[in-house]
Formats: sequence, structure tokens, C-alpha cells
Amino acid sequence: MEASLSMEASLPLRVGLVAGEASGDTLGADLIEALRRYAPDAQFFGVAGPKMQAAGCRCWEPAESFAVMGLFEVLTHLPRLLKLLSRIRRMFLSERPDVFVGIDAPDTNLRLARSLRAAGIPAVQYVSPQVWAWRQGRVRTIGAAVDLVLCLLPFEKRFYDEHGVRAEFVGHPLADAIPLNVDRGAARDSLGLPAGGSVVALLPGSRRGEVTRLASDLAATARWMHAQRPGLVFISPLANRATRDIFAATLEREAPGIEVRMFEGQAQAALIAADVVLVASGTATLETALCKRPMVVIYRLGALTAWIMRRLVRSKFFSQPNLLADRRLVGEYFQDDIVPESIGAELLMWLDNAERRSALEQSFENIHAELRRNAGARAAQAIMTLIAERRAVAAAT
Repeated sequence: MEASLSMEASLPLRVGLVAGEASGDTLGADLIEALRRYAPDAQFFGVAGPKMQAAGCRCWEPAESFAVMGLFEVLTHLPRLLKLLSRIRRMFLSERPDVFVGIDAPDTNLRLARSLRAAGIPAVQYVSPQVWAWRQGRVRTIGAAVDLVLCLLPFEKRFYDEHGVRAEFVGHPLADAIPLNVDRGAARDSLGLPAGGSVVALLPGSRRGEVTRLASDLAATARWMHAQRPGLVFISPLANRATRDIFAATLEREAPGIEVRMFEGQAQAALIAADVVLVASGTATLETALCKRPMVVIYRLGALTAWIMRRLVRSKFFSQPNLLADRRLVGEYFQDDIVPESIGAELLMWLDNAERRSALEQSFENIHAELRRNAGARAAQAIMTLIAERRAVAAAT
């Protein structure tokens, strides 16, 4: 298969990419490396984060430029985003890549993909929007915007199959990257944490707005847990200096005297080192499950966005472990349901109940096995197949 999909020397592969945030940057870097196995001389360009740039992607605009969260929160950024999107579109139309790959950020990428596809450039959406959860009618719009959807989760492909949209389940790169059996002792040693004792990891999210909304909830939960068990060790990996400063200021104001050891980056090491995790909804919930750690998930939006979401969302769950299991494996709390005493009590339950913890870890192992499919290679193969099909059609006409 690899030989048949390799690009001829006279036809170097040119790939346009847009990644919208840190998780998309990781996926994009993995995809670039996988595509180079088929086309070593391939050229990559577009909107990229630091990992994609390190992998060889020419960056027109940093990925964080598109990282805005919420239905109404985006309105204040809309003029800037539309101007930026228009400029990026013109650049892609000028460069004419063999394929455009939008990585996550569906509001941006599907709009861009529709325009580029209409101009004859094949378009791929890598990471499905949560169309199965709310506004399912969008599936028709997605099918009209892209030639292929690359799904990280198995139930997503089944949804697209039911609606006649071409999709492939490629698995999740995190499941490939994280070992099936992680070493808590080595992780604690790498972070300078004590080998014994109970460690609670606090993950308030990767975006500044997200951390601002959730910082007080995490601080209040840490304060309550510390009052119950003063010997607990709290740690918090933050995405960057800006989010670290926001969280540190909140802790100083709302949980004075409680030590929380902070790290920039090193989220995976912190998750492995921890016994239990309080985590913002998002990819980090899956990463926590793949590290086989009990967790409680919280999610907070602006008041008006939350009001609308409650009325539109059809899914029973919002955390990825519960979605994958189709049942409540871990606690998830939204908006006013975020009560520090309830969350803290649930985290202490996971510390104390070895039988339930063992059963949860087995469920996480099953999820890990299902998602561990060499995602980057599968995604690259699906993209190369699409390109080969298009080139065959072009050659025949």
C-alpha cells in the first residue's frame, strides 16, 4: 500500500494545514511526520503551532490566533477572525496545495474548507466537530464542505456512515503515545515529588479564558480537600506562563496558605504522578483516562452560552471517558453543578475505594486498547488515498 501511495518525484506533495490550538498542533506535527514517510520531500504550510513548525511546517500565522472558545465569547473577536480567515484563504488559493487539512477548530476550518473545495482543492477535516451531540443537521454542511472526515473516536465514524459522509476512524494519537502501563514512581521522580503520599492534580485548561472561568472552582476544591486531609500534595501543570499566572493569582487570593506545585507543560508526567485528577473538560480528560487515573471533570462557559448549550446538546455526557463508555464512568459537573464540596468528596472517594478504582482502571484500559491504532499513520494513509484518487481522475480527463 505504501508503495502505491508514494508521490512521484516530479509531483512533490504540498499540504495546507490549519491547526487552531495546542491539541491541534500536536495532531498536526504527528501527521506531518507520518506524511513524510510517503513523501519525504513534501512541503507543509499554513496556520501552525510550535510543534508543527518544528516538524517543518512553514507558518503563516500561529495556531493560537484562532483559539477562541464559546458561542458568544467569539463575537468580540469576530472582525479580527474574519479578516484573518480571508487572508489565509487568499494565501491557500495562491499556493494551491494538493490537499487542505483542517485540524480541529471546525468553525474556522469548515468555512475555509468549503471555499477551498469549491476552488478545486480537496479538503479534509481532521477531528470531527461534536455534530453527534448537538445540531446534528450540520452533518450535511460538513459533507458539502469536505471530501473526508478523519475521526478520533469510533462512534463518530458510525454517525457519519449513517449520513452518507465519507469518514475514517483513525484512532487517537494520545493512545499511541501513552504507554499501556505507566510508571507513577518515575513520573514523581521526574517532577521532584515524594514517592509516597496522595497527589491531586489540578488541570484548569489550556486557554486563558477557560482558566479564568475555572480557576476559582479548582482553588475552592483544593481548599476544601486540604481542610479534610492536610497531607494531600497538590500539583498543577499549566499550558504556558499566561495561564500559570492566572491560576497562581487565583490560588493566592482564594486558597492562601495551600501549596500547589506548578509546572509549565509536563501535563502527562503530572497525570501519571497523580492519584486523582480534577480536570477541565476537553482532550485532557482522555489523556487522564489513558494514564489510568480517576478523575472528576468540570466545564464552565459564559452564562448565555451555557443557557443555549443546555437546550441544544443532545448527548448524555460531555467528558470523553463517559462518551466512549456510553455510561457515567467518572463524575462530570457543568456550571452551577460545580460545587467544591461535592467534587472534593468524589475525589476522596477515588482515593479510598480500591475496588472501584480498580474497576475504573480496567475500563480505561479497554478504552486505551480501542483507540490505540497508530492514528498518525492511518490519517496519513487516508489523506494519501484521497490525493491519489484525485490525481487519477485528473489524469483521466
